Amino acid sequence: MLTNKKKVTGGVIAAVRKIFESDKSEPLLKVGSISVIKRIVLTFQRAGVYPIVVVTGYESYEIERDLASFGVIFLKNENYENSQMFDYAKIGLNYLKDKCDQIIFNPANIPMFTSRTIENMLNYNEKVVSPSYNGKSGHPILIASELIPEILEYDGDMGMRGAIQKIGVERKWVDVEDEGILHNTDDINRLDNLLEKHNDDIMHSFIKISIEKESLFFDSRTKLLLFLIQDTHSVRNACRQMALSYSKAWNMINYMEKQLGYEVVERKHGGKNGGKTYLTKEGTEFLEKYEVFEENIRQFAKNEFDRLFNLRELL
Repeated sequence: MLTNKKKVTGGVIAAVRKIFESDKSEPLLKVGSISVIKRIVLTFQRAGVYPIVVVTGYESYEIERDLASFGVIFLKNENYENSQMFDYAKIGLNYLKDKCDQIIFNPANIPMFTSRTIENMLNYNEKVVSPSYNGKSGHPILIASELIPEILEYDGDMGMRGAIQKIGVERKWVDVEDEGILHNTDDINRLDNLLEKHNDDIMHSFIKISIEKESLFFDSRTKLLLFLIQDTHSVRNACRQMALSYSKAWNMINYMEKQLGYEVVERKHGGKNGGKTYLTKEGTEFLEKYEVFEENIRQFAKNEFDRLFNLRELL
């Protein structure tokens, strides 16, 4: 069943690599000149997926450094040494379950699917959607948020497949002309063969949107900071999830408030667990307006870029 209704689609990337695994499964492995995990983030962003959560484990610091300027949210699996892929998926799904209508999940070792594949999947109003190439199933997978509580309860040994089977929901298979849904980093030669096509797909207009007076005081990074404060009620936790220093965060907040002329963040002290931080009414309204402003500009730029350069006709 096709639908034109716009839904909020978040993304989860499982940056799985155990200490003793080979470098072939490394999220920071480069295909072309960038890491495989950065390729997935770019593909998600090209398809309009937001927010994007990267669940890390081993070498979390290096992954955060690689993606620090890409506006993603970092969650660390502290028990990564004893975890499977599905454990990473659960962490990301649990975080996004109340923030999105649906979620695209993908492991970091399958990096070469295209944004067009995601866009095709998003056209279907189904609870579970997977791509298929020449009769073979692949990644990523699209999951309706309403299924997440049942997925989180699953404790069997068949991972995501077992959780979906237990729920009993029918999976929608979407045929795509995208060989990248099948191949992982175990076959680096195959990924190299797909490189030119994938580079064409992630080619996009890169627009930095900011609000300035004499200098910049609000941009996508500040937006993410406010988004995470709104969610966690903690500047420190927000910093942890976006690889930002605590002092830098407060400098950003204080300068933004000075330029706007009103408080954006409300500090509440006390309590046995310490104080909490909230967005003020004015801060919430400003964030909401900026998100609409940003999305409208990005969508216009994307449409104009595709129209003028005819990229979709070339892929």
